[in-house]
Amino acid sequence: MANRFRGGVHPDDSKHTSKQAISGLQPAERLILSLSQHIGAPSRPEVSVGDRVLKYQPIASPGGFVSMALHAPTSGTVKAIEPAPHPSGRLVTAIIIEPDGLDEALDRTDKADPGLARSPENWKETIRDSGIVGMGGAAFPTHVKLSPPEDKPIDMIVANGVECEPYLTADHRLMLESPDEILGGLFLAMKIVGAKKAVVAIEANKPDAAEVMRKADLPEGVTVEVLPVMYPQGAEKQLIQALTGREVPTGGLPMDVGVVVQNVGTLATMNQAIKEGRPMVERVMTLGGPLPNGPGNYMVSIGTSLSHVVEQTGGLKGPAARLINGGPMMGQALAGLESPVTKGTSGLLAFGPGELRTLRQRACIRCGSCISVCPASLLPHTLGSMVEFRLFNQLREFNITDCIECGSCAFVCPADRNMVQFIRQGKAELLALAGK
Repeated sequence: MANRFRGGVHPDDSKHTSKQAISGLQPAERLILSLSQHIGAPSRPEVSVGDRVLKYQPIASPGGFVSMALHAPTSGTVKAIEPAPHPSGRLVTAIIIEPDGLDEALDRTDKADPGLARSPENWKETIRDSGIVGMGGAAFPTHVKLSPPEDKPIDMIVANGVECEPYLTADHRLMLESPDEILGGLFLAMKIVGAKKAVVAIEANKPDAAEVMRKADLPEGVTVEVLPVMYPQGAEKQLIQALTGREVPTGGLPMDVGVVVQNVGTLATMNQAIKEGRPMVERVMTLGGPLPNGPGNYMVSIGTSLSHVVEQTGGLKGPAARLINGGPMMGQALAGLESPVTKGTSGLLAFGPGELRTLRQRACIRCGSCISVCPASLLPHTLGSMVEFRLFNQLREFNITDCIECGSCAFVCPADRNMVQFIRQGKAELLALAGK
């Protein structure tokens, strides 16, 4: 078994839906295609209200290099281009499509390269034009990750199948059900960046997935590594450290140590885009937590409202006290179910009032627990106190920007301090100071 990274915590993984095979849903009557599906500049609409669109048709183009195209998940009519709910809690401009039920698709056979006869550079262009982003939650445009500068050679690709967030099992099921798609994408990623080796990283609480991947037709240079169960093992820097011992420098990126990390779902989507010409219009997500009547793993069209996902799977057992977009450690709390599934939606979790604990924040008792678990080797209690006392100018000296906001410090804090919120505020204050 490989080494582990420094720090981290071990919450109950609650992988209750790991036996639930991926299934589909009845299509929604209205799709909300947000123009902000990813980290980077919003996409630019390429359609107008009243236009009829076909499945796979581009409906928005990238708004810059760090941006992505957007495609229609089915055929229908553009009913509006207007501000709409977004998982961030903001209203974000979206293209609203009313499906016609025909699911008529645009012919994209000219985009497909089933025999892989084209060049790696051409494959990268296909990834860009297919609107593929990281599906582990961060939603970083994939073609950008696969474009390291010439002075940063890549010798390893990591297929991230760790899925360390409690409750989420979408990646687990994808590895069980589509290993060849994942390995196909991994092979393509290796060719694009010129890496000779790759690792499929899986946590030890998914032994069946590790077995399936090991028995699959592994490309030359690819191995499968099983890692100890420890959060936040799926974070890029921590995963690289656990697998290779290499430490990404402060302010650096994985490419600085010769590594590119891609989520297993992203790799499977890359494989479909390049070999079949299918752009990214759907993804697997987990519906979990104690409250849903139909918890499981679902293939959902991008733009489907979360309320439709819940209704189609049997609703909730009672009023939700907390809804989370993503995992419970790094996900976003939702005010309701009006926002849509985006390319970065790994899961929707619903909890009743009985599953929540009321935090009673007190003054820091300087026990040092947060320091021992911080995977970025920071001093969370010091950073929190600096923000509390508005000593913003000192935050950079203590490397606040290295914080990945994993929440491990808050998880172990006996004083219930809102450490992540303090640090987010501190980062925002630093940005504001830099803008003056």
